[in-house]
Amino acid sequence: MHDYSLLKGRPNALFVLDYGLFQVHSNGRIIGICGYALRTDAGEVVLIDGGFPAKYTQDPVAASAEDDLGAFGTVLQCGHENTATAQLARAGIAPDDISLLITTHTHIDHVGALHDFMQAPMVIAAAERALPRPLYWGAHQPLEWPERPLHPVDGDGHIGPGFDVYLTPGHAPGQLAFMVELPQTGPVLLTSDAISRPDEIDTKFEGSWDAPLALHHAERLMDIARARDALVIYGHDPAQWPTLTKAPEAYL
Repeated sequence: MHDYSLLKGRPNALFVLDYGLFQVHSNGRIIGICGYALRTDAGEVVLIDGGFPAKYTQDPVAASAEDDLGAFGTVLQCGHENTATAQLARAGIAPDDISLLITTHTHIDHVGALHDFMQAPMVIAAAERALPRPLYWGAHQPLEWPERPLHPVDGDGHIGPGFDVYLTPGHAPGQLAFMVELPQTGPVLLTSDAISRPDEIDTKFEGSWDAPLALHHAERLMDIARARDALVIYGHDPAQWPTLTKAPEAYL
């Protein structure tokens, strides 16, 4: 495990941020788009992912047409209330409070904050940042990499006390997942899209960028979760999404 030493404090609150709803055309699955905000007992605030780009919160129909996203699915909900700034405000967090931005990977529903909160250094997998452009969606790669301080992740490690990062490529070249140790809830595994939903493991991640690699890391994550008796929060699980505690409430 690497010691990245990016935070001083221990996590004491985890907010699930609601970035909207999306329906996948091929199977009709309706998924929540989520990010996370994490407070530490040293007053630090970490934002994990930013949802869809801002244009989707302004006109999702026009944005989808521009990106040809309709070939994959339909944005059902993505208004101003689903922006990172609005969701953070529900948790009592101002934009200037963000001390670290983490990008789990660069698909379209995760990059909404890539060029925001510029005072905060960004944590991203080295393999993801090495791509010519953020992945975005299909053949569409309109975003440039932001000019901001960068902390590349090239292996599993400790971001800070009680906050571990796992390098889990498969869904994307630089997919990241996290284990957070909270004072009351205990360990919480944030899989992001390393495991979007539990049955991805059963279907062996068919259609992923690298399905065998995705399966390997998913099984590894679940072994870690079982060993630590962790609450697992999946990236896009339709069954779990309505049950999650969301901002302004928090896992403590």
